[in-house]
Amino acid sequence: MQRKRLALLVLGCLVAAGCSQLERLTIVRPSAHQRGYTQVAPRYDVSGKHAQDIGDPTLLLASASLLYQQGKFDEAQASALKVLKAQPGSGDAQTLLGLIAEARGEEATAGKYFQAAATGSQGNGIYANNYGRWLCANGQAQASLLWFDRALADPAYSTPAVALANAGACAEKAGQPVRAEASWRAVLALDPENVPALSGMAALEYARGAYLEARAFAERWLALAPDDPAALQLAARIEEKTGDNVAASRYLLRLQAISSGSSTVPPRQ
Repeated sequence: MQRKRLALLVLGCLVAAGCSQLERLTIVRPSAHQRGYTQVAPRYDVSGKHAQDIGDPTLLLASASLLYQQGKFDEAQASALKVLKAQPGSGDAQTLLGLIAEARGEEATAGKYFQAAATGSQGNGIYANNYGRWLCANGQAQASLLWFDRALADPAYSTPAVALANAGACAEKAGQPVRAEASWRAVLALDPENVPALSGMAALEYARGAYLEARAFAERWLALAPDDPAALQLAARIEEKTGDNVAASRYLLRLQAISSGSSTVPPRQ
């Protein structure tokens, strides 16, 4: 009998500046085809129940996820620990416990949970990506790259653009611009509107002095995120380098407008 469970899909997204961000926690259900994951809305109404009153691990996990999203970390942790007791080695429960620890600022504890999920479910791209994201965000960019490779090696991993974007940002942090570019270009081949990849390529081309190429990526970035301060700052710098001070001024005015008079203005270089 096929084991029923819910998996927690955590999309790790590292922006070009090296900051990490977890997107919204989503419940997914494994499909019957090659461990593929199909995202679905939670089918269980647990909003009116206390986690301790739910005996089924699947319901406990759904309840724990909901409590986590509501910021009720103590209750979410209690429910997730019950799942882990009922199903030792549950990568889903370990992932959620890692997220709870991160929300509390307990990075070392979070890392242990993400690592346990990744190593306990060898070949699972979701858990491998999540652990790689944690490593990169905690000063281990070089070590993180192996885990993104493992995520991408999973044929059932349904969001390769996520791991590729993470790999690009972390390769850049690790001082590997060639690998960063290869990863970001691979992302854009899958998803031409991927903001982390566009921002990474814009910054990379700017650093190389390839200002026309940098402009092209920055314009695509701004088309998707017109009020992104980082995009406006970089666009202004690019135009200054190309000698188009009028365009640079327009970007600075837009930046000042959305900053409500703050002094966040890109330095001249």
